[in-house]
Amino acid sequence: MKRILLLAGILIAVSSVLQAQPKIKFEKETQELGYVLWRNPVTVTYYFTNDGDKPLVISNVTTSCGCTEAKWTEDPIPAGGKGEVTAIFDAEAIGRFYKEVGVYCNASSTPIYLGFNGEVTADPKNYTFTHPYAFGSIRLDKEEIEFDDVNKGDNPVFEILVANTSNKAYSPVLMHLPPYLTAKAVPEVLGRGKNGRIEVTLDSEKLPKLGITRTSVYLARFPGDKVGSENEIPVSVALLPDFSHESEWVKNNPPVLTLSATSLEFPPLNPKQKKSQNIIITNTGKSDLTIQDMQVLNIALAVRLKKRVLKPGESTKMKITVLAENLPRVKGTPRVLMLTNDPKHPKVTIRVKATVKE
Repeated sequence: MKRILLLAGILIAVSSVLQAQPKIKFEKETQELGYVLWRNPVTVTYYFTNDGDKPLVISNVTTSCGCTEAKWTEDPIPAGGKGEVTAIFDAEAIGRFYKEVGVYCNASSTPIYLGFNGEVTADPKNYTFTHPYAFGSIRLDKEEIEFDDVNKGDNPVFEILVANTSNKAYSPVLMHLPPYLTAKAVPEVLGRGKNGRIEVTLDSEKLPKLGITRTSVYLARFPGDKVGSENEIPVSVALLPDFSHESEWVKNNPPVLTLSATSLEFPPLNPKQKKSQNIIITNTGKSDLTIQDMQVLNIALAVRLKKRVLKPGESTKMKITVLAENLPRVKGTPRVLMLTNDPKHPKVTIRVKATVKE
């Protein structure tokens, strides 16, 4: 009898060891870069999470051509931890392209391939392709600033590419910066037809609160420029919850957020139309799930959530309504941002695609 029990114990131990594995989950495995400028290297970043229960180790990342250089998080990523793979693409030829990087790690017996594509243009003066957002005669590659997945103590940098299409020298300046943001232009002065970047740095220690913080900064298009909707750049920051103080029981029996969808697409709407869709939120974990903070990140969306605390196995409905009359005034991607006490999904973004009929 003792031998049988001993053998059973050994089998259980071996089984648990075999079941414990790292698991790599990428936010996006392919990315569309659109138009990129020839001889102007671009950086593509793939963010991932270790959804397994053992440390994840990336041993190597290969590229499909010599025009791409790869970097990655080399330290072991613990269970629930995050990392990134970066590809730096320096185009050698004009035209359409598709490139891949292969990720070798202990979560898969075969490489995981990540791709990116776009089109290389040779016209350095036509910034319409590479800098699609116009602020007068100044063009940017982004129209909003997003700091996602920020932990207390982090100082992340958000980069905006800027091009000067005016006939004068231009100094990129962001106005009305809050205390937790600083900005630096590189170079400080752009000559006519020249391009550079603005580096926006977040000091997470100076944020007013945990959760979601929203504000706006304004691009000075010329000396003495004033603030207004024409030069407004929305800013959003998601400062993630701190799970270090959770009880051992909650750590071993966490809540698990499950969504019926993470994006919604609406058919073209009439100018005065309001259209709604629902997303079902379910707690498939073993302790209470709490939606700690929620923000609607533009005026074209309205959201109604019936419950913010869900017991294990419980569901609730989130109703998202698009207000078509406000869509023309929207800057950035319409989306809903939520922070939860699920340690593997502390931040969730629901993106909404909607247009107005012409």
